[in-house]
Amino acid sequence: MKKRQLAALSLAAMMAAGALAGCGGGQDAGTTEAPKAEETTAEGKKEAEETTDQAAAAPAGDGAVYYLNFKPEQADQWKALGEAYTEETGVPVTVVTAASGTYEQTLKSEMAKSEAPTLFQVNGPVGLASWKDYCYDLKDSAVYKDLSSDDFALIDESGAVKGIAYVIETYGIIYNKALLNDYMETDGAVIASADEINSFEKLKAVADDIQAKKDELGIDGAFTSAGFDASSDWRFKTHLANLPLYCYVVTFVNT
Repeated sequence: MKKRQLAALSLAAMMAAGALAGCGGGQDAGTTEAPKAEETTAEGKKEAEETTDQAAAAPAGDGAVYYLNFKPEQADQWKALGEAYTEETGVPVTVVTAASGTYEQTLKSEMAKSEAPTLFQVNGPVGLASWKDYCYDLKDSAVYKDLSSDDFALIDESGAVKGIAYVIETYGIIYNKALLNDYMETDGAVIASADEINSFEKLKAVADDIQAKKDELGIDGAFTSAGFDASSDWRFKTHLANLPLYCYVVTFVNT
């Protein structure tokens, strides 16, 4: 078991260094479909077992790695990285991608099995609260020592480093381009380009002017908020809750 864990730590460092992290909202209520071959853990494991023989000619390696992937849009990259690791070390790597929107449910199911994932994701501080007892302290790992800042390392109350970010999704101002373009064509618009919104004062001036011209623009108002329906509640329960930052988020939309 210890050899398997050490192999997992080594692969973790390799994956963190080589991952292509896309910002697609993660598992935002099923808006991204998982590849068919990775649809369920059973199919993912079967596919991995069928390719294990390919590692026979590689250097002999101890242990094995089972990686449960959070992001369907990165399934191909993780599989390619796992194959490269197997070719180099001889350690077989199973990459399983949970279907979109089902990661937490899948993780709970897989953690209850005798062969639980050796590598998995937690969804920021919110997810860490549930899974920190399953996480190594990575404080002495090479990948942690390569960090230039602790801002996005998940550190618990004891000071243990229980997670290191490989995807960071942040935003400041979200706006409706069509509406802002319509506004900039009105008489007396305070900006001629979205690039001019570079301070709170300018943001307030634009928002106030859009509000004053709402009838001319055919909208109910300048501001709106993301809803709590399944397609957008993740903005509140994960993104905003995960970031220990104070930010001013404004959305301009047509209603």
